[in-house]
Amino acid sequence: MLRLAVTGAGGFLGWHVRVLLRTLGWPEPVVVTRHDLTDPTAVAAKVTGVDRVLHLAGINRGDPTEVASGNLRIARQLVAGMRAADAPPKAIGYANSVQAGNGTPYGDAKAEVSAILAEAGLPVDDVLLPNLYGEGGRAHYNSVVATFCRVLADGGRPDVHGDRELSLVHATDAAARLVGTATDGSWDATMPALDIGVRELATRLAEMAASYRTGEIPPLTDRHTVRLFNTYRAHCFPAHYPLVLPRRADARGVLVETVKVHGGAGQTFCSTTRPGATRGEHYHLAKVERFVVLRGSAEISLRRVGGTEVVRFQVGGTEPALVDMPTMWVHKLVNTGSDELVTLFWTNELFDPVRPDTWPEPVEASIPRPVAAVG
Repeated sequence: MLRLAVTGAGGFLGWHVRVLLRTLGWPEPVVVTRHDLTDPTAVAAKVTGVDRVLHLAGINRGDPTEVASGNLRIARQLVAGMRAADAPPKAIGYANSVQAGNGTPYGDAKAEVSAILAEAGLPVDDVLLPNLYGEGGRAHYNSVVATFCRVLADGGRPDVHGDRELSLVHATDAAARLVGTATDGSWDATMPALDIGVRELATRLAEMAASYRTGEIPPLTDRHTVRLFNTYRAHCFPAHYPLVLPRRADARGVLVETVKVHGGAGQTFCSTTRPGATRGEHYHLAKVERFVVLRGSAEISLRRVGGTEVVRFQVGGTEPALVDMPTMWVHKLVNTGSDELVTLFWTNELFDPVRPDTWPEPVEASIPRPVAAVG
């Protein structure tokens, strides 16, 4: 268990780092803000005594010259603060890029930042990151995956101007590599990459979106496909839910198709819940989970990990509707009626008690004011 300080904690990768630390049960990281970086004394106070500083902050968009100079300035400010610390950190983790040293202003600056960080006189774990994707990414900024997902969630189609090969790594895997934790079922510190062309990526995501428009689950055949689907679902939340399910009634009664899966594994189970009782109070990093109330009335409430706003859905058995839990959102279900509640649950994988991907946390918790995440 390490004590970390993080620059760029409010960004896309920074949010995944903070969620992973919460999942591991490690201390909340010390957040070094852009404002802190303007004052070496403020930086020194924050990094004193920490085990590792993760340098995630950077400038990715804008005038190439300004992007380059801004990244160099941030690195020099961080080094000045670390040098002034009474008890300097033991090491530095640097979120570098595979573009480092490629002859562009951005790439050459990323390489130079590595040299600047080494001037602190501490071991530097220089992690060359490819294109990152995942939940919380901002369209037209963090990745082409986020852009395509946003367009599809809004009912459009991705516009592919040219095709090229991409190497994609999920942001939680990158976070695990930077944090230095061992690989687990929900994250992989070896950062396995998905090598895919832009056009094929657009097609794959469009097929997912077409299936999911009516609540059908597309084929989830491998690890990256599940994470791409979770990324797409993140852009559907909360506007896409609850999704009312078709009902077929005849003299015998009513039939509702709650889950239609196009291939892949899964597990379905039902529960009864007494009036006023609660189920859930946890989050998942990768698991797809669906709630459908079949009898009674309930409130489903969700909160993004590290956030404070709670999203609530009122659902009932008179008009069955699905609500799929977005990954990295704490969620619970409460029976709000006077009768027993009957709920159907579905997950995309069989429950594994050794690696359950179920991390306890209350939805309506008293938590410190979070750093706002981008996206």
